Amino acid sequence: MRRLCLAGALLLALLVPSSALAAPHHPTGEYAQFNDCPLNNAAVTKCLFSETTAGSFTMGKKTVPIVNPVKLQGGLDEILFPSKFFPAEDNNSLPPVAQPVPGGLLGVVAPSWWPQILKDLFNETINNGFTGVTATVELTSQTGVEIHPFNLLTQSGTALSLPVKIKLSNPFLGNSCYVGSNSSPIVLAFTTGTTSPPPPNKPITGSPGTLTQNPSETIATFSGGKLVNNSFAAPGANGCGGILFSWAVDPFVNSIVGLPSPAGTNTAILEGKIQVAEASAVKASE
Repeated sequence: MRRLCLAGALLLALLVPSSALAAPHHPTGEYAQFNDCPLNNAAVTKCLFSETTAGSFTMGKKTVPIVNPVKLQGGLDEILFPSKFFPAEDNNSLPPVAQPVPGGLLGVVAPSWWPQILKDLFNETINNGFTGVTATVELTSQTGVEIHPFNLLTQSGTALSLPVKIKLSNPFLGNSCYVGSNSSPIVLAFTTGTTSPPPPNKPITGSPGTLTQNPSETIATFSGGKLVNNSFAAPGANGCGGILFSWAVDPFVNSIVGLPSPAGTNTAILEGKIQVAEASAVKASE
């Protein structure tokens, strides 16, 4: 009987993904935010934590401001040279965070000349309930993330690349309304330098932010950074209204948002901070 139990336990260990068996990590103090760093991977020498607290995402005729913080976590094998990104330990490197779409499903906002209290009331009504719409950026590949710290510092080339799709959520739109897909993602290649977009967009410039280190020099923080990209194209919406009605709802969404929108008509701006910590120091803080 004992042998049977041991055999069953061994079989279970072989069937359950290794990530599920990995010991959870609970870093403390100034390292607490690196709690999803893949410390069980021996190749990881650095832990990455990024938090976007401002910026915007423009596709076609719609601009969605970032009002709810968005985090990106994972690990790196290097810092100043081309780095390999390792997904977060829970395999959710970019947790989905919904952002309200101004104007909602009706695509209208209060006139700018209205008194502020009246504008706030009108926009709150439109952006909630049945007419409210949220946009959520989702990674299409956990291993498709690319980060180049050297480019971030020197403000040249791609600093961060994310393969994504954008989910539009509303009771009318259903649960499968997306712009972009796993097979055809929108690739956002951000830079801290100056972009070279096709017209009508004009060049915009990012910033690596201000670099500081903790007293032990085990955490490097880039505060007030700005990552920009206004050269990407956005496809038309798909799956809106579900299988039965997407043929009618997809064109409706496209008309409101202005999709598909070619390169030179879209812009993504991320503002916030990026932190990189020594993996050994993160693990030692537990």
